[in-house]
Amino acid sequence: MAEKKFRVVHYINQFFAQIGGEEKAHIPPEAREGVVGPGLGLKAALGDEAEIVGTVICGDSYFGENMETASAQVVELIKKFQPDLVIAGPAFNAGRYGTACGAVCAAVQRELGIPAVTAMFTENPGADIYKKDVYIIPTGDSAASMRKVLPQLASFALKLARGEAIGSPSEEGYMARGIRKNIMADKPGAQRAMDMLLAKISGQPFTTELPMPAFDRVPPNPPVKDISKATIALVTSGGIVPKGNPDHIEASSASKFGKYSLAGLDDLTPDTHQTAHGGYDPTYANEDADRVLPLDVMRDLEREGKIGKVFDYHYATVGNGTSVANAAKFGAAIAKDLKEAGVDAVILTST
Repeated sequence: MAEKKFRVVHYINQFFAQIGGEEKAHIPPEAREGVVGPGLGLKAALGDEAEIVGTVICGDSYFGENMETASAQVVELIKKFQPDLVIAGPAFNAGRYGTACGAVCAAVQRELGIPAVTAMFTENPGADIYKKDVYIIPTGDSAASMRKVLPQLASFALKLARGEAIGSPSEEGYMARGIRKNIMADKPGAQRAMDMLLAKISGQPFTTELPMPAFDRVPPNPPVKDISKATIALVTSGGIVPKGNPDHIEASSASKFGKYSLAGLDDLTPDTHQTAHGGYDPTYANEDADRVLPLDVMRDLEREGKIGKVFDYHYATVGNGTSVANAAKFGAAIAKDLKEAGVDAVILTST
């Protein structure tokens, strides 16, 4: 009698399901029997021990703009397959996809009580958001690393399905989750500390037992000498864009920013502007976008001579789930543009 195989459900986005790209990113969740897209490689990596019984698909934009609803819908579709295990992705460096994969795995663990695992690039915003709750296997930044990561993802997933004890991140290859456990060590703490200190002094490699977070430290610029003559720009991560969101800035995990003219505008109205942001209730921002990007007040200050002038363009992106790497890239590009335009100061608004 053949041994029973683990039942696996695979979660992927519209792109890897070969439905389409950004033009199909708003499709709601759907389920298909068996293997789809990268599930073929995952099926081979799982071998005879597990079977992909179903694939659940959701558009990245739909999920990002309807996180709670989409999570519930996806979990219901997964539940119908009666799986023993859920695998999401790999998402690589696709921010919305990574966030969805993390959210799906967290919801499956919470709602269905079964193991789940995903894989993505370390700088994917989904990794920052969900690595404390979900096992995440690191990948390269593009699908070029698919062939390498699928065996690692499958091997780890099978360990979860078997209920085996999971070792440390360095032993198992998943992203560190910030969880500390007491273990028995060969040497007392004082000796381990001295060994690390001596290795550091002599330039030898060593691994700390308590990695600390690294934070950027940016020295403040000197104050503007004469604000009454200064050109001041407005920049926001609150998603304020012209009506219709012409650059299609994503509601979550933004991959771009926009530059928009303010020439001839004294006020932002519901007919001219809206927010593209998916991380807060847009009602009040859509009623009056000046609440997030205060052009009306800046024009008052300009007329009163309290500032020199408002720069003719504003810059906008969405901070919701956006990766640190993308945010840093946006900031550098915007700063370069503003500096070249002779802008003296920036008011940066968020939500």
